[in-house]
Formats: sequence, C-alpha cells, structure tokens
Amino acid sequence: MELILKYFKNLSELQIRQFEALYDLYLDWNSKINVISRKDIENLYEHHILHSLAIAQIINFKPGTCILDVGTGGGFPGIPLAILFPEVKFTLIDSIGKKIKVGTEVSNAIGLKNVTLKHERVQEEKARFDFVVSRAVMPLDDLVKLVRKNVAKEAKNAMPNGLICLKGGELQHEILPYKNIADTHEISDYFNEEYFKTKKVVYVPL
Repeated sequence: MELILKYFKNLSELQIRQFEALYDLYLDWNSKINVISRKDIENLYEHHILHSLAIAQIINFKPGTCILDVGTGGGFPGIPLAILFPEVKFTLIDSIGKKIKVGTEVSNAIGLKNVTLKHERVQEEKARFDFVVSRAVMPLDDLVKLVRKNVAKEAKNAMPNGLICLKGGELQHEILPYKNIADTHEISDYFNEEYFKTKKVVYVPL
C-alpha cells in the first residue's frame, strides 16, 4: 500500500481504505478462482494495482468520462482506476465468467458505485465510450479492429478519444501500423521500481 501512497499523495480516506482492502480480497478470491498467478499475488500492489494506475500518469480523466476495460480479468486496470477516478464510469468486460465474478465481488466489497462488470466478449459490446483500456489482452492491431466501433466521436478530455493499453516488452513491430499516430510512454518515467523497466502505456487515438 505504501507504493500507492508514494505516487498518489492526494487520496481521500475512502480511496485509501478501498486500496488497502484489495489485498485481502484478492488473496481470498484468488484461492478460490485463480485470476492472478499464485506466485504473483504478494506483488499485487506493484505488478497489478500500480501498473494499472500508470494510465493515470498520462491522462487525468474528467468527471463523466466513460471507459470500457476489455479483457479485465479480475478487474485490471479497471478497478484501481475506478477507485482513483470515482466520478468516471467504468464498464469492465471479460469472456471468462468466473473472472467477472471475482471482479464483481471485489468491486461490491469496497463499495465502488462507478463500475459495471459484464460477462461478454468485446465483439458483443455495442455501446460507445470515450476511452477503451486494456492490459496485455491481445496484439494492438487486433484490439484496434475490435474496439474502434466502441469509441465515441465527441471528445471531452484533454486527449482525443481512443485506446489506452498497458504493454510490455518489444513493441516496435506491434506499433508499426500506428507509428504515425500512437504515443508510447515508458512507465519507468513515472514509477522507478525495477518491474516497470520494460513496461509501457500505448495510446492510439481512434
């Protein structure tokens, strides 16, 4: 939890309580339904929560913004972002029902009012959103093709509407089709932990 407070100093008492509650909730649910590798659960705050919050280092979502989290798994990056941005509406989807169950239970337990979780594939989601977010779900080009239909035309934030992805490793080939429009941000510019050395936030306006 110190990690979150290290980078996000202006959290309310409620936000601090919500972030603090995540460890025990995920530890408990992960023992029943595996959404995070057993070896990695002790790194929950660094590898999952703080990683999710890297998106908040490139954009400060305005109140009323609507966001779709594709392939959310147990709720990443959607749940940490929903805690940080209580006036932003989040829809979290995943094609695996038991993962959505974990996300739903965690979200309900900490009293998140701005999150909707749905068991569905992205192909089935028809609504439009200001931004689509995801964490290492599929290659960028495949994701862009699937979510383009879900990005609203009219922008209300400082950045044009589009796709914001958390990615790792070598991305040159993946970003090639979008190299003229995509912005790549090194997470190590914001967070100095070793884990983030090869991690990036990729933004593609759509």
